[in-house]
Amino acid sequence: MNIWYTICDAIPLDMLQWDFMKNALLAILIMSPLFGLMSTMIVTGRMSFFSDALGHSAFTGIAIGCMCGIAAPTWVAVIFSVVFSLLFSFIRSRSNHAADTLIGVFSSTAVALGIFIATLGGDSFTKYNRYLIGDILSVTGSEIGMLALVLVGVFVFWILSSNRLTLTAIHPQLASSRGIPTGLTQTIFTVSIAVVVTLSISWVGLMILNSLLILPGASARNVAKNLRQYHVFSVLFALVAGITGLCLSYFLGASAGAAISLVLALVFAITFLFRKAGR
Repeated sequence: MNIWYTICDAIPLDMLQWDFMKNALLAILIMSPLFGLMSTMIVTGRMSFFSDALGHSAFTGIAIGCMCGIAAPTWVAVIFSVVFSLLFSFIRSRSNHAADTLIGVFSSTAVALGIFIATLGGDSFTKYNRYLIGDILSVTGSEIGMLALVLVGVFVFWILSSNRLTLTAIHPQLASSRGIPTGLTQTIFTVSIAVVVTLSISWVGLMILNSLLILPGASARNVAKNLRQYHVFSVLFALVAGITGLCLSYFLGASAGAAISLVLALVFAITFLFRKAGR
């Protein structure tokens, strides 16, 4: 962290005089590629609503952790979200219902359970506002290190399974006929989404987290001409929106997560216009 602080001190930006802004910027530089890579896999795998359902399950895990008096409820949320994703994958593989129907069932159940536990015994709901809105300025050095490890893990998974995930999403029967373990690949994918969503919820916020997991990939899909461009543009859009949103939140005094989400929405609108103009 000392090296990063030295680099930030050499940059003539007023906002970087504060240590919490230096931490937030480093977290953005790590989280943005993470969201960019995950976004391509989520959009391609048609799992947009599933990431939102995992956010609800993460909130339920946090509520359970707080109820049990655990100092770091995020880890309870990680475990709960992973179990949630594994249960979803299990039921999906053995059900004739469409994926969006099962996602709706799991999502509504998770959010209802979370609210029930959070308000059990007349407890105040205000202490959970941090997880609903998010606060990237509260991220610590140890949490940044954890994010970096998750980024490395997702990057390795992306290198090894990107083509498999794409083929499984487009044509699962063809993928299976080529010896690809579609069930295992999708399970690992859903677990990775669960971990990313849960670890990010307190910094980004449940209310807008899903937009950060969808908009980079959706924007890249508007202008990409091949799979490589698709991934590069998604990461690039996430980085640009992350840095721009953080700067806007500092100078305007607004939520960083909301600012990033709005910048991504603007990027999507611009890329959509370019897509329409190019056809």
